[in-house]
Amino acid sequence: MYSWIWRKLPLGLPGKLIGSVLLATATVALLWLVVFPWAEPLLPFDDVQVEQPAGVPGGNPGELTDPTGQPAEDEELPYSTETNNAPPSTPNR
Repeated sequence: MYSWIWRKLPLGLPGKLIGSVLLATATVALLWLVVFPWAEPLLPFDDVQVEQPAGVPGGNPGELTDPTGQPAEDEELPYSTETNNAPPSTPNR
């Protein structure tokens, strides 16, 4: 098929190169502007359902969580809240 298109393009090598670039650009534009917007509602990419496991805040239906997203006062954080960028530790040599 590509060899048939290459043979049918006019004006020698420069015309064939310009023609093939124009055909590729037209194909991409047609897909981008017509086909993909038409097909988007038919694809299930927006149908996302995420379930949280039990034991995670918000994992159980009916469990109230803090709307600010802040951890409870007695919960231990795995990082420092006092410094933003802690210096790297020096390796023991």
